[in-house]
Amino acid sequence: MTKSSTARQEREQREREREVSLPSVASTSRDAVPGALDRLIHERVRLGIVSALAVNRSLTFNELKAMLKTTDGNLSVHARKLEEADYIGCSKSFDGRLPKTEYRLAPPGRRALERYLNHMEALIRATREG
Repeated sequence: MTKSSTARQEREQREREREVSLPSVASTSRDAVPGALDRLIHERVRLGIVSALAVNRSLTFNELKAMLKTTDGNLSVHARKLEEADYIGCSKSFDGRLPKTEYRLAPPGRRALERYLNHMEALIRATREG
C-alpha cells in the first residue's frame, strides 16, 4: 500500500469518527461525554500552521517558520503530515536561484479547522456551564 492511499484511508477514518463524536460535544448536558478531538490539527505546530493559513491567502516556509518560532525540521515534518491529509497544499518554485516553498489552506483543511473550533467552543461552553 502506498503512503498516499494509507494517508487517505486514515483521513477517511478520522472523518467518520468525527461525524459520530461531534454531536455529543454539541450537547450542553453536564453528563455529555466529549467526542475525540482531531488529533491531526490539535498538535500545537499543526494548529498554528492551519490557523495562520486560514487568515492568509498563502505563506512561505520561512514566513511560517518565523511566525511559529520553530525549526526547519519541525515545520517540515508537521507541514508534510498536513499535506498528506490534504489539509494544506504546497507549491515549490524558485525566486531567482533561491527555492521558495509556499503553503495554502485547502478546503478540507478549512473544514477541519472549523470543526475543531466548533468542538473547542462546545467544550468551553460545557465547562463553563458545568
